[in-house]
Amino acid sequence: MNLRRMVDLRPDERAGVLWSFLYFFALLSSYYILRPLRDEMGITGGVEQLHWMFTGTFLAMLLAVPLFGAAARTLPRHVLLPAVYAFFIVNLLVFHALLQSGIATVYVARAFFIWVSVFNLFVVSVFWSFMADLFSNAQARRLFGFIAAGGSLGALLGPGLTAALAGVLGPFNLLPISALLLGVALLCITRLLAWSGRHGGVESRPHADNTDRAIGGGMLDGIRLVFRSRYLLAICLYIWLFTTLSTFLYFQQAHIVRGAFDDPAQRTAVFAGIDLAVNALTILVQLFVTHRLIARLGLGKTLALLPALMALGFACLGAAPVLAVLVPFQVLRRAGNYAVAKPAREILFTVVSRAERYKAKNLIDTVVYRGGDALSGWLFAGLSGLGLGLAGIALLALPVAAMWMVTGLWLGRWQERLRALAPTETGDYAQNNFTELNG
Repeated sequence: MNLRRMVDLRPDERAGVLWSFLYFFALLSSYYILRPLRDEMGITGGVEQLHWMFTGTFLAMLLAVPLFGAAARTLPRHVLLPAVYAFFIVNLLVFHALLQSGIATVYVARAFFIWVSVFNLFVVSVFWSFMADLFSNAQARRLFGFIAAGGSLGALLGPGLTAALAGVLGPFNLLPISALLLGVALLCITRLLAWSGRHGGVESRPHADNTDRAIGGGMLDGIRLVFRSRYLLAICLYIWLFTTLSTFLYFQQAHIVRGAFDDPAQRTAVFAGIDLAVNALTILVQLFVTHRLIARLGLGKTLALLPALMALGFACLGAAPVLAVLVPFQVLRRAGNYAVAKPAREILFTVVSRAERYKAKNLIDTVVYRGGDALSGWLFAGLSGLGLGLAGIALLALPVAAMWMVTGLWLGRWQERLRALAPTETGDYAQNNFTELNG
């Protein structure tokens, strides 16, 4: 495979990029084996109760993030990262035993729904924190789109394995396969740590610290770091606006699909078809478009693309809240997020300190993300309770999309300023200027 035709790759980056690609491939393969089980448990529990499930996930995040902060404070990187994945592997094996036993099935199912939602954001957040730690800002702009394509390929394999093996093995027996794929991700981490020792990020950046020592600090440092930085608070706003509109669309999808099909098998087929289309489109964009798009448009305009697409989609959904509008909108929205917005968002963290890349970023990717889910879920339920229909809620999303677009443009310009400052100044003068600009 000639990687240079797909991505602007330097010779000393090849091993790191391929291990990162395989890491994300195995990680999302593992998750997408679990996702159908989670979604079916959520639908079975009742569409009207989804906001409670989102709230439960948010509360679980509030418990998990301080524990991760405590681990990051004391454990060096070569211990912290494998420990996170080993913990989730053990969790999967415990859930497998409980679901197979039939003990308290309803409660275990609810716990599994919440656990998968936490697992997904946590392990993906740690993955991208690691990537931002390994690769410089310039490398990220060239390589993150290709690395993200590994996850998209995994997102195709996971549902394929589920579809092929669920009837043969039974759905619960897929959990050990998911755990095995997490083991592959764990192997990739060890190889990347070794590669990092030989080939760290080549571009200087503020607080440059590509070392393996423990980050230090306290359990709640992520919260303090976020509230001390206007830049990180702006990223929080961008994520919150994203989750608000994504949750609105998720709830509308549940209502529209339930209204269109009575048979759970038909609903599952629709969801699987959406997943397949999303992942296929995402791979094509990530491999051939993402890095060129960021290079041509710049980070700010790239971050504003998904909000613009969401505004157009909600306008169409407001005019016709039907399945024929929902499906292409959802496919384009999710593919746009995975292929363009997500890699662009991760570039934002290449100009912050290592503590911010792990502690603050983890807080943003988990608590802020799931907090936005929970709050917008209750908001959707409240608007529905006031008698506002799907079309009306879709139209209310338009000003939110406009605010989100402006935030993306603003963040892109801010990141460029931080990027320009970092490599040109050294010593206390550079540190003070970075702190003033970021805080």
